Amino acid sequence: MFSKEEAAQLRKLFWTSFGKSFPRKWLLYNTKIKGFAFKFVADRKKAMVCLDIEHPEAIANELLFDQLLSLKTLLENEMPDVIFDNSYELESGKQIHRIYVPFQQRFSIYNKNTWRDCYEFYVNEMSKFELFFYEYEDFIKQAL
Repeated sequence: MFSKEEAAQLRKLFWTSFGKSFPRKWLLYNTKIKGFAFKFVADRKKAMVCLDIEHPEAIANELLFDQLLSLKTLLENEMPDVIFDNSYELESGKQIHRIYVPFQQRFSIYNKNTWRDCYEFYVNEMSKFELFFYEYEDFIKQAL
């Protein structure tokens, strides 16, 4: 096992290596929709690309998720492994709407041998997610 400091260093190295290996400006939080953000996730056992819907107003939250559900078939055509989770529980215990694609291979942020495949997965899947968003951005924003 790693000490807290070693684990923190490895996590930092994982993300900085990703940024250096694949330098690109990602959409992530710049969707211009409150509580609507794309994220890269990596931890001890899993990696994924996500679209998290955490609007502070419950009704807006539901409207955004419903709007994306209406596009589900279109997104599945581009990303067959996408999962729509109406009540994803974060480590903090908070429930959110999450649409995500899990990395199917073995992965640990603490195992450098798994990093390259994960990085390629991130680039491939997040690029698809972003293109989908840009294509349907106006429609998604109509929910609000």
